[in-house]
Parts: sequence; C-alpha cells; structure tokens
Amino acid sequence: MPLEQRCAWGSTPGLMSQYHDNEWGFPTADDTQLFEKICLEGFQSGLSWSTILNKREDFRRVFCGFEIDQVAGFDERDIERLVGDATIVRHRGKIRSTINNAQRCLELIEEAGSLATYIWGFEPKSISLDLRATSPESVALSKDLKKRGWSFVGPTTMYAFMQSLGLVNDHSAECFVWEQVEAARQKFLRPV
Repeated sequence: MPLEQRCAWGSTPGLMSQYHDNEWGFPTADDTQLFEKICLEGFQSGLSWSTILNKREDFRRVFCGFEIDQVAGFDERDIERLVGDATIVRHRGKIRSTINNAQRCLELIEEAGSLATYIWGFEPKSISLDLRATSPESVALSKDLKKRGWSFVGPTTMYAFMQSLGLVNDHSAECFVWEQVEAARQKFLRPV
C-alpha cells in the first residue's frame, strides 16, 4: 500500500504532520482561532514554524487561550511576566504586538461585526497554482491592518496566515490533504 503523499514541509512525523494533516488550510471563522493564528504567525517571523508549533500550548497558556478581550487587557506587569517565561518566544516587541493587536482587534470587531467577517473579505477571487510568498490580497490585508495600527502583519506573514486559515489552499496538488481542504472550502459558509 503506497504512503500518502504530503506537502514536503508537513512530512516530519509528530506535531508538524498532525498540524499539516488536520489544521493547515482548513477554513475557520472562529475569531479566537483567527486571532491565535495571526499572533503565532507574527511570533514565527524570523523563526521556524516547528519552533512555534512546539511552543503553541505554552503560548495558549500564557495568552489566556488567545481570548481577544483578555489579551487586550494585559499591562506592563504581564509583559514583564511574559518576557521572563522561557516556554515561549520572549521577544518583547512581539509580545507588545500581540497585546496591541488584541486591542486593535476589538476595534475592528466593533466595526466589522467579527474578525472573521473582516478577514474573509480578503479571500482571493481566483485560485493561483503558483507557489508564492505574498499575493495582492495579502498585501492589501497587511496594508489595511497596518493602517489600523496592527504590527507584525507584513505581506509575507499575512500570506502565511491566509494559508493557515484556509483563505487559500496551498497544499501541493499531489498532497492527499488538498482534496480534503478543497471539499471543506466548498462547504464552508463565509461570514458576512
């Protein structure tokens, strides 16, 4: 019996293949999950995804499950606590960014109704099979978030975010998960 073929990056046994097979690219409209994904992609900047994935449970623990309203209330004492926590990436700028982005996210939710409604508004109208690091939509999303005061949301980071939440399906055509993600995307009710 032949082995199921995966995207090359998702072939590492353990957390990486589990994440690849069960999460990456599957659409979600849950604001807490979306906020977590944005934050983790920001923390990943300059690091490997496996580093972040291996620390994800600790990130969830110290950032209150990425509950937006709770993270938005963090103060200087929380920043110092987090900078001293060796179980996460202790980059002061990224920690401050997460708190700032939670505050900006509450403003965005007030305006758009939900983070999901806002984010899914950047779904590409057509599918590209080209491997890329950015797209016109990720550039537009990045620019708009930056205009709203968000940080660590550059176009490449936003494209990785779009891939992770299913806004695009960038599993390789040979990957056994590609069809599953496409089916999930077809059934997915876009938030409005």
